[in-house]
Amino acid sequence: MEPMENDQRKKNLEKIMAILGPMYPDRKPFLNFENPFQLLVATVLAAQCMDATVNTVTPELFRRFPNPQALAEAPLPEVERLVRVTTFFRAKAHNLRALSRMIKERHGGEVPGTMEELTAMPGVGRKTAGTVLSVCFGQPAIIVDTHFSRVSRRLALTSSEKPEEIEKNIAAISHRENWIEISSVLNRFGRAICHARKPKCEICPVKEFCSDISSQ
Repeated sequence: MEPMENDQRKKNLEKIMAILGPMYPDRKPFLNFENPFQLLVATVLAAQCMDATVNTVTPELFRRFPNPQALAEAPLPEVERLVRVTTFFRAKAHNLRALSRMIKERHGGEVPGTMEELTAMPGVGRKTAGTVLSVCFGQPAIIVDTHFSRVSRRLALTSSEKPEEIEKNIAAISHRENWIEISSVLNRFGRAICHARKPKCEICPVKEFCSDISSQ
């Protein structure tokens, strides 16, 4: 992204947020959780999986294994059974036990509060870490999931398809204190209107910024 492009994209983002922000005031995650550990586990399970599906799994999972110590020592077949309806459940079950062990052994049983520490855990990428940091620790983060990625490209806020580049592009045209709001608003807009297939262009309030010819 060239400097002049950044200036225009920054102005466009401000206009987009002025329109969409009031439409989506809720900043809460769609996942059910009661503490940072539960949100971390739920977000790992939500990778390439519907949040609603994860919410059907976590009550029993957390009842059986309510903390890192318990999940670290859980029988792998039992964890696999509990998360079976999620995608890639075997890999996720393995990662949940492994990250629980790391929390137990390296962090005194408490979920750490830095991007570096979180992304060092199995199955935890920047999206998952950013979710935990912003929701549980109040740290600004740009959370690039599939909805955010799609919307930011269609609205010409980035031209990249790589999550880390999208994150950097949006960071370059926005203020740090607005990152949580931007992440939440563009995510909800993608879920409600700017769908991957058959976006509701006829009711889109920001279609003047749309660069996606296929959705016109």
